[in-house]
Amino acid sequence: MPSSTTVTSFGRVILVRGSLARVGLLATGDMGLSEVRATVGRFVSIRCANSTIVAMITEVSCEDLPTSGNYIASASVDLLGEILGGPERQKFQRGVTNYPAIGDAVDLINNQELRTVYAPNGSDQINIGTLQQDPSVIAYVDIEEMLSKHFAVLGSTGVGKSTGVSLLLNEILKSRPNLRIFLLDVHNEYGRCFGDRSLVLNPRNLKLPFWLFNFEEIVDVLFAGRPGVPEELDILAEVIPVAKGMYTQYQNADRGLKRLDPKSVGYTLDTPVPYRLVDLISLIDERMGKLENRSSRIIYHKLISRIETVRNDPRYAFMFDNANVGGDTMAEVISHLFRLPANGRPMTVMQLAGFPAEVIDSVVSVLCRMAFDFGLWSDGVSPLLFVCEEAHRYASADRNIGFGPTRKAVSRIAKEGRKYGVYLGLVTQRPAELDATIISQCNTLFTMRLANDRDQALLRSAVSDAAANLLSFVPSLGTREVLAFGEGVALPTRLRFKEVPPHQLPRSEATISTVPSATSGHDMHFVAAVLERWRGATSNRDVPNDPGINERPAARTVEAPMLQPSLGLDPDRFSLLKKPLR
Repeated sequence: MPSSTTVTSFGRVILVRGSLARVGLLATGDMGLSEVRATVGRFVSIRCANSTIVAMITEVSCEDLPTSGNYIASASVDLLGEILGGPERQKFQRGVTNYPAIGDAVDLINNQELRTVYAPNGSDQINIGTLQQDPSVIAYVDIEEMLSKHFAVLGSTGVGKSTGVSLLLNEILKSRPNLRIFLLDVHNEYGRCFGDRSLVLNPRNLKLPFWLFNFEEIVDVLFAGRPGVPEELDILAEVIPVAKGMYTQYQNADRGLKRLDPKSVGYTLDTPVPYRLVDLISLIDERMGKLENRSSRIIYHKLISRIETVRNDPRYAFMFDNANVGGDTMAEVISHLFRLPANGRPMTVMQLAGFPAEVIDSVVSVLCRMAFDFGLWSDGVSPLLFVCEEAHRYASADRNIGFGPTRKAVSRIAKEGRKYGVYLGLVTQRPAELDATIISQCNTLFTMRLANDRDQALLRSAVSDAAANLLSFVPSLGTREVLAFGEGVALPTRLRFKEVPPHQLPRSEATISTVPSATSGHDMHFVAAVLERWRGATSNRDVPNDPGINERPAARTVEAPMLQPSLGLDPDRFSLLKKPLR
């Protein structure tokens, strides 16, 4: 036995191959294997000549033991990094420069070495929880690495994913109070999680004028998510640029400037400038009037009725309010959506559950595209974190599912966003259904319990660290337990998210019991009241039985600290979005 290994050692190296090593475990004194607790997932330290290598046990076996030596088992370990320097100035770095030799001593890692590995190496760290194997050691995440190289939170339903997202975003807000955050809240869970630091938007208080939608997006709205009729699309493609030119012409005429020919203004289909629906319809009508063939006129007539139907649908009022008045409100809309200036509320929670199902994809596409374009044209002066809940719905791996422009917009943020200060956070329960290109751009992954085989296989291909073997733990993780990989963490780490204060818990935490309460007698009056709200939601701006109807903020008040999902629209707050035509 080499002199470096004493009788008290936990084990010694018996094989080295690339980033792997095999360790023979010794029976130290009277201790058997069960007392040593050499189990999968534990860290060990290998004492080399010039450094201490940190490794993780990935397999323990008592088969095929070497005949020489008094080994009671052998363990496979992944070499992760090394601790360098003297006892006073120890420093951890990833990767291994000095490989272990046969016979080097191996011990279970001690508390001091763990603290060296996970010590915060700068002020830009956030505390998200503790190590699973030693709760006294805090797990820090490097916020700059996590944000600038994008991150993803993955996990099945019910494992604490939403709570983890609330924890991460609240910690980011604490560390970076000036970073703007935009959260797509698909199930309206996060309205209360960020207190008065967030502005909650929903169909009742959002103003997103229809002219901000590009051609593909407005077609998706008009045709309710179905493919457009080619003849009608040709007409639209011809008249929209002219309608934009007409609006500019009116403005110039009002200011006493020279009138321009609408066709010579040079706007494209996708130039984000205002136009009025009344102009669009009159242009289509004018072209229809010049036709003598009745069958050709039917196409124009259908298109006009399609536009009128969507325009008059109260569910689309957030888009078509003041559609015939006009007004270039783009600066106000972007300022309001993306919190510039923040006015103490750097975060926007966009609640999507109340929007018409047919229009959600188009709305998400507009928001992603505007977030990226604003970063692009402002040269990334004001960074934004764009967090996408249920990301697989918008950027599906199957190209035939979902809305192409939305995938394109999310993909642009993933691939190029960091150059322009637009960072991406993805949250999904089905990573296998998410576009592989997009998830491969997320360099920090927080993986919670995933039971599906395809999801686990995708993760293995996405994780480049030596500790990909850690992924074998994914199906057996407990609630709030996370495997953190990538640039944001010192090592691939199994950790436990810290407790989230009750006021920051997503509302889905208060799960509805499957056992009905004995005191709640449901009669026909109850059903009738539900139906009244149900119908009211699609026919009127103010739902008759809305519990929040009496809590509406009074006009001319200071902006309420928290706008709940059920509250209505304060007419004065958005008066700046309704500028009349000059």
